[in-house]
Amino acid sequence: MVTLEGKPVSSADLLPLALTNVGHFTSMRVETDGRIRGLTLHMERLVRDSKVVWGKGVDIGRVREYVRQGLAGQAGPCVVRVTIYDPNVEMGHPADADEPHIMVSVRGAGALPPAPLRAKSLTYERDLPEVKHVGLFGALHARRTAQLEGFGDALFVGRDGLVSEGGTWNVGFVDQAGNVVWPKASVLPGVTMALLQQHAEHCVATITLDQAKGMAAAFATNTSIGVRPLSAIDHTEFPTDHPTLRRLQETYLSIPGETP
Repeated sequence: MVTLEGKPVSSADLLPLALTNVGHFTSMRVETDGRIRGLTLHMERLVRDSKVVWGKGVDIGRVREYVRQGLAGQAGPCVVRVTIYDPNVEMGHPADADEPHIMVSVRGAGALPPAPLRAKSLTYERDLPEVKHVGLFGALHARRTAQLEGFGDALFVGRDGLVSEGGTWNVGFVDQAGNVVWPKASVLPGVTMALLQQHAEHCVATITLDQAKGMAAAFATNTSIGVRPLSAIDHTEFPTDHPTLRRLQETYLSIPGETP
């Protein structure tokens, strides 16, 4: 089900989003008990990103109302996405778009964690990486490139040679001493990453591709996958049962959810 301002969305409503691709969003995994890990952080993201994209915040009360409406009658774990965009935006005059609307869509969610992921390193830097925006062409083109070469997704390396993030996920590493290390780079401030940083010891450091391949383990995080082991970066294999990875998975699952 997809709604715009609480009403069924029409093709006319979606056309501006498809043609201009201006907007931002957050996706939240809803567990069988109806709760969402990191809900407050997701709402803070929407407010923060809305100020960057539209020059104004967003009414979180309305967002939560529309989320509850979208989740009514849903069974089993699912992912609810909240997209903020202006249906009246025009390509020639994007500065005139100043009435962002709230679109809510719901899809099913798989079991946690999903199967380990093989990632191919590619040189790529997302536009405005601090915003979770709808401009996904570059990231999805990189993902397609990786998949055509037999990998599951792309791991981005900046022009400075530093590892940053994945196609639609943050990446983390476990060093040879068992410490969790997050890349110091321009990346999306992911909610799952933030939750893990709040609940597990870690450090942040610049990581080259060679350094990444020398780590003891690697993993991907986002709301849909939780903590997903990486089984390889390029042709460097990683263990997927490292004790630190198991602890991170257990830590994440132990974080209580919030009611929308």
